[in-house]
Amino acid sequence: MEALLAFGAALLSLRLAGALLRRRRLAWAGGLLAYAAAAGAMAWGSAYGWDEASFRIYYLGGALLTAPLLGAGSLLLWGRRWAAPVALLYVGLATGVMFAAPVGGGFDHEIPAAQDHLGWAPRVVAIAANSLGTIAVVVVAVATLRRRPLGNALILAGVALAAVGSALAGTGVATTAAFVAAAAVLLYLGVAGVPRGLGRGVAAAAGPRDGQTVSSRSKNER
Repeated sequence: MEALLAFGAALLSLRLAGALLRRRRLAWAGGLLAYAAAAGAMAWGSAYGWDEASFRIYYLGGALLTAPLLGAGSLLLWGRRWAAPVALLYVGLATGVMFAAPVGGGFDHEIPAAQDHLGWAPRVVAIAANSLGTIAVVVVAVATLRRRPLGNALILAGVALAAVGSALAGTGVATTAAFVAAAAVLLYLGVAGVPRGLGRGVAAAAGPRDGQTVSSRSKNER
């Protein structure tokens, strides 16, 4: 069951990454693609047992690439074009660091803890890159909140869910996969936009605007 949930999260993230790729949101698509790779590695590890290869893919996608690419995507949405070459260089660096780092310790069917299998270098890179990527997402979302309040709120919620899912990785594959799927959906909706029907439903639930209220009162008084 855990393997199926993780596989479903991987497929969902992959599909949403493809949708963003068609919209030319390349960095955001890359972030969700990395998320999909991490979920796919979780599915493999849950079904067949973790090994060095699946752990490398899981850590590269989930710990080293997702948050930095999302941060780069936010900066590009904000018009900071220099983020694209920086993100490309970082992807190369992170990939080299992960596949050059020695991996030790034994594996089982549980999600491996990085400190049990990796030295300090890839973990320091992951901490720094995740911090900078998350800061970039939050800063851009807050700075442009008045321009796109719903989209940015969804992005912040998605990043928060992703962080919670990472923190709860030790509780099992099923929980982590659920957070991966939910975070991917929120991040996609935050970037691509909420479908019109759903957006109208949210607006209606929020209640009428001041101008609409005055207008309706004027009609009632006539």
